[in-house]
Amino acid sequence: MTTVPDQIEDLTRLQAQRRTLVVLVTAQVLSGAGLAAGVTVGALLAQDMLSSTSLAGLPSALGTAGSALAAFAVGRISQAHGRRPGLAAGYLAGAVGSAGVIAAAVAGDSVLLFLALFVYGAGMATNLQARYAGADLAVPAHRARAVSTVLVATTVGGVVGPNLAAPTGDLARTLGIPYLAGPFLLAGTAYALAALVLAVWLRPDPLLLARTLETERAAVAYAQPGGLLPAAVERRRFSVYVGALVMVLTQLVMVAIMTMTPVHMHDHGHSTAASGLVIAIHIGAMYLPSPLTGWLVDRYGRLTIATTSALALLAAGIVAANAPDDSVAALAVALALLGLGWNLGLVTGTAIITDAVPLATRAKTQGLVDVSVAIAGAAGGLASGLVVAGAGYPLMAIGGGILALAIVPAVAAARSR
Repeated sequence: MTTVPDQIEDLTRLQAQRRTLVVLVTAQVLSGAGLAAGVTVGALLAQDMLSSTSLAGLPSALGTAGSALAAFAVGRISQAHGRRPGLAAGYLAGAVGSAGVIAAAVAGDSVLLFLALFVYGAGMATNLQARYAGADLAVPAHRARAVSTVLVATTVGGVVGPNLAAPTGDLARTLGIPYLAGPFLLAGTAYALAALVLAVWLRPDPLLLARTLETERAAVAYAQPGGLLPAAVERRRFSVYVGALVMVLTQLVMVAIMTMTPVHMHDHGHSTAASGLVIAIHIGAMYLPSPLTGWLVDRYGRLTIATTSALALLAAGIVAANAPDDSVAALAVALALLGLGWNLGLVTGTAIITDAVPLATRAKTQGLVDVSVAIAGAAGGLASGLVVAGAGYPLMAIGGGILALAIVPAVAAARSR
């Protein structure tokens, strides 16, 4: 029987969840523009300032390293003070990094450029951490859909950002700033506005409110492992490992194949426009299916869709490995499958983690998981180049697909528990 206090609590949670999603979606649109704008020209700016193609990959590596540290920091701040200060601080750091990149370009200082790009990576980490905030107040049956709503909002900014690269470059030139630093004007402004939106309007704080709405009995049971049966505690711990494994493997495989596909295409005579089209399709597949993915995860279960993620990544590796060298269409299909597999894995893994981790330690654990995801992405990017250089693109692609199948036994073990 539902009591009046229960009804009031449900209404409070529903109203706060709706407001939270509106604010998060707004911030994600802005941060998506900031993220995509900087990524679009980061490598070109480094190449131009350093007069070296071999070092053009440094911006990606530095941004990834910065995102790993930021994921840890944002998680700790959120754990102690709530999502609002944690996410706002992360986006503010991204804005500071963008300003540093502009200053480095004006001064021609490569050391400052590297430091600024490292700080700029905080925006990337915060953009992903925001998905957890969308799930804090969601009821378990709708958690995956809440996560997917936040994720899909990034697509809007991700499409707008690169298309503003030329206009912001022209604006930068007018202001006496190097042309390639122009998109960082947009990135810095977008990140600063995202931080402002969260700092002003993310009230009540979803994580703090979720803790408040917990009953005293449930709070004690979650916060003190002794309040739960040992078997239940062990199941929760194992679920965290499974959720983390799903996200780590999908990130590693996705980054590895995505990173080397444009290189593979260039080596076989494809134009930059063709590579750009394939990557655009890939990015669309990473985010656009999110609403459907969230519904599937909530409807058919976390573990079922985790298995589907592994199969999609395997299919991506097989198609990429067997794509004719002159076929843009085949590679586009491969990278669409790759993006879809990543999306399925990220939404599923996030839902598994959120289900398993108690509110008392949720933000800290989520931050640590995202550190692992960021490190996996960096490892995938670095390893992919070595594998392609030594064994070729097809072997790297099929190897990545096979590696993704490691998700399947983990899912089987989780089902058995």
